[in-house]
Amino acid sequence: MAGRFLLEIRRGTQSALLVIRETGLPSSPVDVSVAADRLEVRSGGSCEVTALPAEVSLAPSSCRGLKHLPGEGLHLRMRLCRPPPSADLVYTLRESLKPQKNYIFYCQSCGDIIVKDRKFLRVLPLPSENWSALVEEWCCHPDPFARSTLHPQRDDCFLGDTFFLLNLGNESHVPESVMCSSTETGHDASQRGSNLKSKENTRVICKRCKTMLGETVSSDTIKYYVTEVIIRPSEGSFSPTLRSQFVQHMVAQILAELSSAKSTFRFTIEGDNGKIYILIWLLNSDTLLVESLGSSSSHSGFTLFGDTFMPNSGPVGTWNAVKVLYQPCIKSRNKDIADAWENDIGVHPLTFPSETCMELLLILGLSTASLPPSLRYMNSFQVAFLKM
Repeated sequence: MAGRFLLEIRRGTQSALLVIRETGLPSSPVDVSVAADRLEVRSGGSCEVTALPAEVSLAPSSCRGLKHLPGEGLHLRMRLCRPPPSADLVYTLRESLKPQKNYIFYCQSCGDIIVKDRKFLRVLPLPSENWSALVEEWCCHPDPFARSTLHPQRDDCFLGDTFFLLNLGNESHVPESVMCSSTETGHDASQRGSNLKSKENTRVICKRCKTMLGETVSSDTIKYYVTEVIIRPSEGSFSPTLRSQFVQHMVAQILAELSSAKSTFRFTIEGDNGKIYILIWLLNSDTLLVESLGSSSSHSGFTLFGDTFMPNSGPVGTWNAVKVLYQPCIKSRNKDIADAWENDIGVHPLTFPSETCMELLLILGLSTASLPPSLRYMNSFQVAFLKM
């Protein structure tokens, strides 16, 4: 052991799981000391001390469940002396996009400008994805919305769970479109099958990097996915973000926001092709993760977010995260449970570009692989963390 550890903190219960990781067979006995603000590992006359972040204060006297697992290290649970500061779980797009302000929209993958200096008179949330299915419960007469669609007018921006709708107006910076068929109309939309997206939409792609950004839903309306676009005030500047960081941050924010607003904890991750890629069960959104890589000689083992997620200022990283259970559904895996979830009204569908669904599945898989083997599965589901 060389001072490498993973600390999973639950704010709601003020409890923590501490895993002090093994990096190889110790040549001499190891003495581990846990204090409120630090961890000490002594072995062979050397002592490595790792300070915990200021917002973390452990209660060593509450230690329980101490066990050693070969190849993993020491596992123990304990209480906190005080709760860490609450996490900001606000869905950042809805909070940052305001009327009467100018914004620039960038392609997240390459930084190319998609929409330049747009000011919105109205920024409005769209109803739930399944709102039309509930109309029969609201009305005693035929569906009055059967032939109508919710499209933004000029200078409007409508926000969905995973996308936003823009009216093109006189926009000069318009991404390229790959035509699949004629443009969708309101009548066409009402005739779509429930399992597949309409093939009459067009894919909107970035002119520079050819990444899919969204879809054209009418002659003057474009749907952009929140995982493909970065929005900044016109007076601000663009700074690139690693793709894996951005995707998991946006998905984590969406899961946390929907679970809080709608008490929804099960989600299907669907591609724009109508296929289900992942089943996600949100366990909690109040997790604070603390991870230390220890000395540089011990970096060869697993880390929760990889080297790119470690701070430049020191060996200890701290993140707000959501903890999820998930099942991959590619290549007809877990088809029975996917079919059951698809027909369950308590499961919320989230749609992203198919390529992004595959990226998310890779991120989840890497997170699972980074955990100690005994913590990677819960029943038949895999366990992962998504960084906020």
